[in-house]
Amino acid sequence: MDLPGITEVADARPVVARAGDAWRAGDAWLAGGTWLFSEPQPGLSRLLDLRAFGWPALQAGPDGLEIAATCTLAELSALRAPQWRAGPLLRQCCHALLGSFKVWNAATVGGNLCLALPAGPMISLTAALDGICTIWDTAAVPRHVPVADFVTGAGRNVLAPGELLRSIHLPASALDCVTAFRQLSLSPFGRSAALVIGRRSPSDGSVVITLTAATVAPVQLRFAGLPSPDRLLAAIAAAQPSYHDDVHGSPAWREATARQLAVEVLAELATS
Repeated sequence: MDLPGITEVADARPVVARAGDAWRAGDAWLAGGTWLFSEPQPGLSRLLDLRAFGWPALQAGPDGLEIAATCTLAELSALRAPQWRAGPLLRQCCHALLGSFKVWNAATVGGNLCLALPAGPMISLTAALDGICTIWDTAAVPRHVPVADFVTGAGRNVLAPGELLRSIHLPASALDCVTAFRQLSLSPFGRSAALVIGRRSPSDGSVVITLTAATVAPVQLRFAGLPSPDRLLAAIAAAQPSYHDDVHGSPAWREATARQLAVEVLAELATS
């Protein structure tokens, strides 16, 4: 896709260093660019390249995993983390995004979150593992927002003009959990219409069930121990999720599918 309205692609660092004075209407942060370059962008005139910061893609430590917003899906999928029970979930969620070799190696975790599409698998992953977003304003002053609150609707997030997503932190307490993953699409190679992730803590037995793709924003349900299927379904109903509606599935079908997948996830956690 040609973007004839773009007159400049610039290093993002001076804009941040100048405490917002350099941010202007028509600017956009550029990471992988797989969405930016996929369709016309009539309102944009300048792209600010975040890759100039040179952030390490992944930093693992005793407190968990720090994922740079510029980390690609290929880099995240390649991570092997045997110290964490939830390690396989990283690859499962990466593979939920169906794309070409080019997209796989260019699309970023941060871009997937900021785009805020219900089917975004990085939203599913990081919300399910209690990820915390570090957001910079244009003076690099940070604020922290849970991923579950970062996405506010289909295509909507909490970023104000000029703010950027710097990184996502996944805490070790969540990464240490046993996980279960279920994903369904209308077609074998289609966009996720429902994606449910469950996790169970080996230390206290608590359970977290996270619904995404079927819903316009992540829905999290927390239990002190394994709930019964009836209690889980009642909790989903009580949360009153807003189910997405597009060509990949009607709200009624997505609701029924999400509920079924949640019960399957619960059953797997009960035997793990």
